[in-house]
Amino acid sequence: MVISHKHKYVFVELPRTACTAIGKELIAYYDGEKILTKHSTYERFLRKASSAEKGYFVFSGIRNPLDRVVSAYLKLKKDHRRLHTRLKQKKRYSLRNYYLLKQFEFVQQPDVTFADFFQRFYRFPYDDWSSLSHRNLDYIIRFEHLQSDFSTVLNRLDISQERPIPMLNKTEGKEQTFWDYYTPEIIPQAKRIFGPFMQKWEYEFPESWGTYNHSSFDSLKLAAVNIIRKPLWRYSY
Repeated sequence: MVISHKHKYVFVELPRTACTAIGKELIAYYDGEKILTKHSTYERFLRKASSAEKGYFVFSGIRNPLDRVVSAYLKLKKDHRRLHTRLKQKKRYSLRNYYLLKQFEFVQQPDVTFADFFQRFYRFPYDDWSSLSHRNLDYIIRFEHLQSDFSTVLNRLDISQERPIPMLNKTEGKEQTFWDYYTPEIIPQAKRIFGPFMQKWEYEFPESWGTYNHSSFDSLKLAAVNIIRKPLWRYSY
């Protein structure tokens, strides 16, 4: 998380939404400073914030989940910056990291494809901790419109932009567009899993996938699963 008392903003870093690049840019050029931990939720900030800080301009990011899950798979597959190996060596980790290591061990097996990974670990309606507070924040930067949305944030804060955001923490091994990783046999599952989230954030499936028919049952399943997820998100980040 990044805060600026001079410009009165808080940047909430949702993973895999270019938060590393944005956070470093804010610190280097726009009087930002790190607080809490990198991926802390806004709820955690509010538990410690002063009354003045609670009134700061708050922004975060969002990303097409089809793309975000492919990025997660490739970073596990390539052991991005050896983060997963180092985590495994610590031998002391949270429930969230335990699940991450399960994914890491699975994709390290020979011949495991993205389709295998998706079928194994994505069986419930997709969501992330953006559901806790993103709808109530002042602005959401879409990963797909990173440069223009970041410029909009600076304009809202009456700050002159120094330069475009450089690309950092790029996913290795991404040799095709993200939707090409979704093979025909997993497309129906992907539509069910991602549908409610995609609809909420106004993302669209590729036209070649056919029409997505929103199911109220899928929304009910998402709400039911989030009864468990939300408390974990609130106190795990």
